[in-house]
Amino acid sequence: MNAAGCDVAILAGGEGTRLRGRTGSLPKPMVPLLGRPLLDYQLDLCRVHGCSRVLLLVHHAHEAIRAHVGDGSRHGISVEYAVEASPRGTAGALRDALPRLAATFLVLYGDTYLDVDLRRMRDAHAQHDADATLFLHPNDHPQDSDLVEVDDARFITALHPYPHAEHAEYDNLVNAALYVMRRDGLEPLIPREGKADLAKDVFPQMLRAGRRLFGYVSPEYIKDIGTPERLDLVAADIEAGLPERLSMRGLRSAVFLDRDGTLNEEGEYVTRPDQLALLPGVADAVRRLNRAGRLAVIITNQSVVARGDVTFTGLKKIHARLTHLLGVQHAYVDGIYVCPHHPDRGFAGEVPELKVVCSCRKPATRLVDEACRDLQIDRRTSWFVGDTTSDMETGRRAGVRTVLVRTGHAGQDGRFPFQPDYVVPDLAAAVSWILDGHPAMVHRLAPVAAAALQARLVVMGGLARTGKSSAAQVLREILADLGRTAHIFPLDSWLKPAAERTEGTGVAARYDLDALLTTVTPLLRLRTRASLDLPVYDRGRRAAYGQSVQMSIDPDDVIVVEGVPALLVDPLAQAAGVRVHVEMPEAERVARLRSDYRWRGETDAAVDGLLTSRAKDETAPVQEARARADFIVDAWTD
Repeated sequence: MNAAGCDVAILAGGEGTRLRGRTGSLPKPMVPLLGRPLLDYQLDLCRVHGCSRVLLLVHHAHEAIRAHVGDGSRHGISVEYAVEASPRGTAGALRDALPRLAATFLVLYGDTYLDVDLRRMRDAHAQHDADATLFLHPNDHPQDSDLVEVDDARFITALHPYPHAEHAEYDNLVNAALYVMRRDGLEPLIPREGKADLAKDVFPQMLRAGRRLFGYVSPEYIKDIGTPERLDLVAADIEAGLPERLSMRGLRSAVFLDRDGTLNEEGEYVTRPDQLALLPGVADAVRRLNRAGRLAVIITNQSVVARGDVTFTGLKKIHARLTHLLGVQHAYVDGIYVCPHHPDRGFAGEVPELKVVCSCRKPATRLVDEACRDLQIDRRTSWFVGDTTSDMETGRRAGVRTVLVRTGHAGQDGRFPFQPDYVVPDLAAAVSWILDGHPAMVHRLAPVAAAALQARLVVMGGLARTGKSSAAQVLREILADLGRTAHIFPLDSWLKPAAERTEGTGVAARYDLDALLTTVTPLLRLRTRASLDLPVYDRGRRAAYGQSVQMSIDPDDVIVVEGVPALLVDPLAQAAGVRVHVEMPEAERVARLRSDYRWRGETDAAVDGLLTSRAKDETAPVQEARARADFIVDAWTD
């Protein structure tokens, strides 16, 4: 930056009326945040990102600021002061100070806590040759925020200051009050006298004058502390490590989300904003991700554009409604990545240039790859949640964990045989598993994994719906981290067709155990790598998919067999190096069974009968086999 002037202007003249109970007569920038004045955090941030000269624009109780900060030497920077004789608003104060600022400078607000890479933002401003660059992000209260529209190149096309019209549905992209500005040509846009505001007066005028306003969109942490409630929230966020998780200093964790059938109701096609309705519990689930510092990123195929049913502008309006509906409930997504293509031609009104085979249409991974690049996402700690096998295949190819929800298509599209890592009822359950259940099970299965490191065969049994499949998958992940490859063989792959099962003959009789043993037993004696096709069982149809998953197994790999009667199959139980029984409170287990049967379309009366029959067939023998287990693992319950 130009050494002739200050790199940063901090608007520090506010009185902080709403914080008087915390600050007394102190100015707002001096409000204590975890034992330090807020201004200290800002000055330290400036130094870290190479801003060596700071101009504090002060008014109320400026003596207190000067007494604390001095010349800035204890922060390792140079600090100067511009004292307002009377309040001139954010723009007026800046205009009066322009002669003391560098040709390009940053503007920070003195009531904001931020953990933003200022150097990277300045570089983006220079690369785009902008007159001003505004830091933009979604937030959890867009209804009372200044909102912004951008084009595909992220240049700002419209500004929507708060308050908004009653029925307006703008995209949740908020002006976060952090700017990089070019000094030249700015002075004529701001009145010489009286008050003026940067966001409400100057930026709209710049836009009307054809100036280039660039939107720097980032998930980095920035929040104002203008009320006691917001101050306490920021303090809690810092202590919880939220700013650190969202910072540019490392890779971030994300949850990639399918749109139709996962976030909003699945319909024929959504072609108008009024057709989009959120599924129950979705906003709460997304808000939990926001509060946990996990990025929420939508990955969606929208062939309606290629078919000519929706324009790109129309799709933006649909997504503006989506982010608006989430925002009303204090939730937001960090990005929306869309494939508008479709490979098949022949639709009336189609857009020929979009009728192509592309690399972004799920299950291709280009959209995930772009999101990982744009948002610095760590695939190893990220997830893909969706309602189709195509979503699950996308997650597999992208190298992230997968969760299938039983909303929308509920995995019944049948396009791919890939088995999801985990299956849950809906997005709320998926988020609970990601944030709470999975970490809990990693902890509970750690001793099992330690023992399994020396084993060839692990057998995992337990009553129906106790979470054995999830436990087996978590075990596989832990073993992978420890350097061992594991393969899961669900006993459901050898379930007999429903018509061939006889109730009252015992739970093991539901399975083709001879076929199971014919497949698994030779694997325990392998001397060279072997390949096989594992049948995939479809719980919805209660039959095999007709497709299979290809497996390649090395003699040193761990074989994990899981299923209700796993510990009842003597050859397996005797050969196993580790035997595990998974259990949970009976009331929770029965509730899961009921939910599962209802999802399959059974009536309440039929469910009652099935539960009674299963209790007779399996409860006693499975509980007796519990005594064979080396480990008893409590399944996670929400």
